[in-house]
Amino acid sequence: MAGFVRKFNSYLFFKLPAAWWCGVRLEEVGDGFAQTGVRLRWMNQNPFRSMFWAVQGMAAELSTGTLVMQEIRKSGREVSMLVLNNRAHFSKKATGRIQFRCEDGDALKEVMQQVLATGEGHTLWMAATGRNEAGQIVSEFHFEWTLKVKQGVQVPAENVPPPEAGS
Repeated sequence: MAGFVRKFNSYLFFKLPAAWWCGVRLEEVGDGFAQTGVRLRWMNQNPFRSMFWAVQGMAAELSTGTLVMQEIRKSGREVSMLVLNNRAHFSKKATGRIQFRCEDGDALKEVMQQVLATGEGHTLWMAATGRNEAGQIVSEFHFEWTLKVKQGVQVPAENVPPPEAGS
């Protein structure tokens, strides 16, 4: 999976440059989960010497969105994806390295099957939990993704780097 992560982070530079410049990176993708990380630095700080909430949001959204993008690619169909709503809760100052993990891949697979079978749009709430280096939860984000099959459109293969074999 290291090759996929490296390719995806290159993709991030060109398609989500604000996230890339703030230090947001995909770290790991597995069966049903994705993990991103970001380290507090001058560019992504707030006036209170912690990470700006929007940077945390970018890292959190990327952990959910990576799973959505992978499911779309696996389907071989062109499916539109859009965040409709989001909620966040902050419980501790985000300092040091923060990792966001989404483990909603199984729920996403079920919804994607419905989307592909019916051709109708569906929504799904996905959660990403941010933890500091001590393992303490610093923030929790929830994103409501909308998914709908695009009619009469082929999947452009260059849009998302392909997952490695076995994923």
